[in-house]
Parts: sequence; C-alpha cells; structure tokens
Amino acid sequence: MARTSAAVSLADGDLERLEHWVAAYGTPQQVALRCRIVLAAASGHTNLEIGMELGVDVKTVALWRGRFAQAGPESLWEVASGRGRKPTHSPDKIKAIVRATLSTKPKGMTQWSCRQMAHAQGVSKSTVSNIWRSHNLKPHRVKSFKLSRDARFLEKLTDVVGLYLNPPDQALVLCVDEKTQIQALDRTQPGLPMKKGDYAGLDFSDGRAYS
Repeated sequence: MARTSAAVSLADGDLERLEHWVAAYGTPQQVALRCRIVLAAASGHTNLEIGMELGVDVKTVALWRGRFAQAGPESLWEVASGRGRKPTHSPDKIKAIVRATLSTKPKGMTQWSCRQMAHAQGVSKSTVSNIWRSHNLKPHRVKSFKLSRDARFLEKLTDVVGLYLNPPDQALVLCVDEKTQIQALDRTQPGLPMKKGDYAGLDFSDGRAYS
C-alpha cells in the first residue's frame, strides 16, 4: 500500500514568512530548501513530485514535511543534536557581508577581494569565500555592455566595420582612440551594479570623461 504524504496547511502569515526566508540573504541554504519543500507541500504536491522538482531524496521531503506539520516554521531551523556544523556567524553578520559586497567598494579599489572583505568585517577569509559562494557572488567578475541612444547607431556601426573589412583600394585606414597625455578620470556611462547571480557591468565603449 502506498504511503500517504502528511497534510500541510499554512497558518496566517506562514506563507509570507517562508517566502521571506527563501529570499533573504542571510538564510542558510539548507533552511531555504526546507522552506521550498514545505511551500510545495502546501500547494498539494506529493513527496515524489517535490523530490524530483528540488533534486532531493523523498525521505528528506517526508522528514521536513512531517516536522513542519508537527512543530511549525521554527522547526525548519533546527539541527539535530550532534549533527551538522554549528553556525559561527549570525544571519545579521552574513547579511552585512552580502550587503557590503553588493553596495560598497574598498577605498581606492574597484571591487572587494576575500582578504579585504574579511579584514573589514572581522571574519576569516574562508568565511567570506563560503558566503560569496553560497550567495553566488563574484566581485572579481565583470561583464561589459554597450549603450547608445543614437538612432543611426547600427547604420554607423556597419559603415565602420565595413571599412575595416573592405577598405578602398590604396587607402589608409586610421583608428583614433583615447587622447594621449590626458588622464581618463571616469567613464561617461554608469556601470551596472553587481547582483546575486550576476556580475557587475561596465560600458565596453571605454568612453570616459577627461580632465
């Protein structure tokens, strides 16, 4: 006989609470996974369906589904005695590191390194590395982008590229870039901020303001 799944119902406020934990920066990944299990169970999915969707064992789904039904939301944060690595930093500390990574820069530098962030936050380098990895943050990675408001940009781009690929006979093609002897102070286009799971963005046209 097939084993039935424990019924899960969310009391007033529990749905919002679990969704907040899933989205919060400081929520450990294992707790976020348990929240997703419960949310899926409350939506009427079976243990097998949840396990396939989240990539976890059916026994794990049944465990946290049943534990939530018995003890409520706070049970999702519990670690069995003698099992699991005990957290060394509070959710507030983790949130502070994530916020600093996303919204600040070290003085005189373009992005944080693990060592600099560890020194600034008073934690170990490995702690910063683990937090960045768990939140998919990569300050050292930058992708470029190009913005142009010129309605004829594509037409002009085609002309320039065509000139390089097929120059006139006996013609000399010159390319003029940055002015020499003039310091490039800043880019004319603002960069795109780094986000969870994405890199910071810089305008690759290299158009900058000069002194």
